[in-house]
Amino acid sequence: MGDHYDVVVLGAGPGGYVAAIRAAQLGLNTAVVE
Repeated sequence: MGDHYDVVVLGAGPGGYVAAIRAAQLGLNTAVVE
């Protein structure tokens, strides 16, 4: 597994979803783990 992420959000609830969207909007490579 050679993927690199700037932000990994654990949980896709209301807070995690907003955090992931905002990080992506700021140009960060983002992953969400549910």
